[in-house]
Amino acid sequence: MPEPSQEAERVRAGAPFGLAEVTGPSMVPTLRHGDQLLVRYGAAIRPGDIVVLRHPFQQDLLVVKRAVERRESGWWVLGDNPYAGGDSTDYGVVPDELVLGRAWLRYRPVPAGQRSPLTLARWAVSAARPLFSDRSASRRLRAR
Repeated sequence: MPEPSQEAERVRAGAPFGLAEVTGPSMVPTLRHGDQLLVRYGAAIRPGDIVVLRHPFQQDLLVVKRAVERRESGWWVLGDNPYAGGDSTDYGVVPDELVLGRAWLRYRPVPAGQRSPLTLARWAVSAARPLFSDRSASRRLRAR
């Protein structure tokens, strides 16, 4: 989940892009704890997109989830890790005004204490990845 204070300020300032840091295991295997996300605020959301939203019951808390399907009163969102919880199965549909933006890019920081050439080469190949809508994951998650 992103740091709430920094991201809330960016949204209020109207900046179209911002950074968010993932904390917790709810989006494993797609995102890991410590990953950085490039977020486009106000972007159009489609099923399968990874989104940053305000928690419906704790609106000072920002959450990263996958938008699974559009429903009458908002978005049904789920984490990619079915065992982590903290998604629409707990709090229901998320109203549109609480969905802040779409994650476009994932950046994975250099692993701490890893300085071997092979480890750095592997990191360089996989450090930054675009986040596309994963329609197959969306269908799979909807089936749960």
